[in-house]
Amino acid sequence: QVQLVASGGGTVQPGGSLEVSCAVSGVNFATDDMGWYRQTPGNQRELVVNVTAGGSGYWGEFVKGRFTVNRSFMKRTWYLRMKDLKPEDTAVYYCNAAVGDTVYWGQGIQVTVSS
Repeated sequence: QVQLVASGGGTVQPGGSLEVSCAVSGVNFATDDMGWYRQTPGNQRELVVNVTAGGSGYWGEFVKGRFTVNRSFMKRTWYLRMKDLKPEDTAVYYCNAAVGDTVYWGQGIQVTVSS
């Protein structure tokens, strides 16, 4: 059974850093693509990053080198680390994984950037 459970997030001041994580089960880090997306009210979900099983990363244009991703095989957790956060980064962040022909989503995590 595939399960993605996101955690972290919260409120941070502009220019600050934050990490969100996604604990996974039923996902094979070696063969399954994984990603992070975000969504603001009234807008479509947009790509933050997609990482293929081969390790190729595709980033949203707004990231501009401010975010990184990491995977812990031991903890079976997928991390999104964000720095130099801006108010426009405020959104609900979602992790996902493509297992076979199905894309699975974790629950959203609120990230708020505000002074």
